[in-house]
Parts: sequence; C-alpha cells; structure tokens
Amino acid sequence: MEYEISNGTLAIVPNDAETSLVYEDEERYFINQKPFKIMEESCKYFGSSYSGRKESSKSILGAEYKVPIIVEDSDNLIVFPTTSPQADDCAWISLKRVKKFEKIDSNNTKIVFDNNKEIIVPVSYRSIENQVSRASRLDLIMRNRKQK
Repeated sequence: MEYEISNGTLAIVPNDAETSLVYEDEERYFINQKPFKIMEESCKYFGSSYSGRKESSKSILGAEYKVPIIVEDSDNLIVFPTTSPQADDCAWISLKRVKKFEKIDSNNTKIVFDNNKEIIVPVSYRSIENQVSRASRLDLIMRNRKQK
C-alpha cells in the first residue's frame, strides 16, 4: 500500500527496517515503506521532489539540517523530522496537528495532537521544541509571502 501525507496525517513513525506506522485522525496503518520513502513519494505526489522542497526550506530558514518540509504548499502542509531525515529512527510529525508536547525524561518526549492522540518519540524535549519552532517559522514566512 502506498501512502500520501494529507491533512489527516498526524505522524509517520518507523516500525522496523522496512515499514512505517502512520497515525491519522481515527486510524493507524502499517505501510510497507520507510518514513523517508513516504516523504519522497508524498512530495512527488504534490508536484515536487523531496530534494527541491528541502533546498527551499534550507534557503528560507537559513538552516542546514533537520529542516521541516512543505509537502503540499496550497495549505502549508508542513512536517518536521525528529532526527536526521534518512536515519532509521526518524519520525515525521505534522506541524498543524501538534497541540502540545511534554518532557517524559531526558531522551523521550510525548507529543499530543489536536485530536488528543498521543505518541512518545525517543527524542529530547529541547530537540522537539527546536523542530516545532523551526517549522512554525517556515509556516509563518510562507503565509506572509502568500498574503503579499
């Protein structure tokens, strides 16, 4: 089964070496692709390449690594990586669906989504805070550009 990221997507989490667990509003799916492959295919589905979207984010933000990606630009569908994007443990989180996040311990953070579903990612609170901030900045810049 192939999967495209949509407004219903909460998170894409690695399950094992070749599969992902996708969280949506009311469902969870096992997809026979790595999270990074889902990202690449979703960018193509919406008319661009992952590398093109990555370069755009890097240029807009002046950042070099772990940049958020605008998967679909008419609705600013932005996702951010929890670690290095091609790492086997990297999850992708939909910015607009994040309600809050909480520190569990020094290496784990709970993310609560706008529908009150929760996941725990093996990443520090500070790292998630930085990623949400970076993705929010990208969202704001893009919204301001569209209004001009």
